[in-house]
Amino acid sequence: MKYILQRLGFYIVAAFIAITINFFLPHMMPGNPIEAELVKLSQGGSNVSPKTVCAVAQQTDTYSPHCGLHKVSILSQYWHYLINLVHGNLGYSFSQNETVAHVIASTLPWTLCLVGISTIIAFLVGTLIGIVSAWRRGGSIDGSLPFLSFFQGMPYFILGIFLLYFLTVQWNTGLPDYGGVAAGIQIGWTWAFISSALFHSILPAITLVLANMSGWAVGMRNVMITTVSEEYVLAAQAKGLSNWRVVMTYGARNAIIPNVAGFANAISLAVSGVLIMEIVFSYPGVGNMMYTAVTQDDYFLLTGLFLCISLAVLVANFIADGVYALLDPRIRKRAANS
Repeated sequence: MKYILQRLGFYIVAAFIAITINFFLPHMMPGNPIEAELVKLSQGGSNVSPKTVCAVAQQTDTYSPHCGLHKVSILSQYWHYLINLVHGNLGYSFSQNETVAHVIASTLPWTLCLVGISTIIAFLVGTLIGIVSAWRRGGSIDGSLPFLSFFQGMPYFILGIFLLYFLTVQWNTGLPDYGGVAAGIQIGWTWAFISSALFHSILPAITLVLANMSGWAVGMRNVMITTVSEEYVLAAQAKGLSNWRVVMTYGARNAIIPNVAGFANAISLAVSGVLIMEIVFSYPGVGNMMYTAVTQDDYFLLTGLFLCISLAVLVANFIADGVYALLDPRIRKRAANS
């Protein structure tokens, strides 16, 4: 418990730093969202009157809500930003004509489900391949690891383009090549929506699994080779225990600890890679929405998306630390003695 509280304190501080950077970074960009929105209104033929300027300004904390548009200090904006965060107010998205919180609520689950499920599958399959290849060194599975490493070296979006070309154009497998759900299906907890969403996520999920699986396999194999030569593993074999029990109970349980420690880093890499990959597949997640926010100068939506990604990665790291402590009693003992 002491270890968990220590890690929780660390991640609270890290979250505050991420929130602060998330505020100041967009303010270093040239221009401001009010000017960008007024330009769009004028190009669309709308009459940009002083009242229109005031109405747009009131959607932000950059300027005073009065018609004089006196710019408030950066520290005052930061203070209002923190207050708004406490109340769950992330601002207004001009490009989507919705609050940022509403836009994120409709896009973040797509990315979290895709990244989470794909990373877990890659972790389980890669770890199993590493265990088998280490126990059966020189076998066919062990010899396939260099081939799997080829996918790990490719950027996510390049691998996604290759899969799109071969699986949908050349081989015509019938897999959907874009979107998150079939046209005409309403989003909701219905079997029609769930089945369609799962079907449309196959190609993006295969991309993430192939890109991450070999890393888990190679890491697990290298640690397992060292672990199976330890005295306690040899003693378990001498007792006449079955190979499966020796491998899983005595070998893999200890060898998997470094992989668990790297699980959170894999989540971070998967999130950063999926942001570009979603554009390739036109997947309705955070990456696709972030691209829209950048191209349309929607600073508030961009800030909200960055914040949610940062917090999601911190939460994943915190969960991984908790699992790491459960698997390795030395961590708990070290925390208790500190």
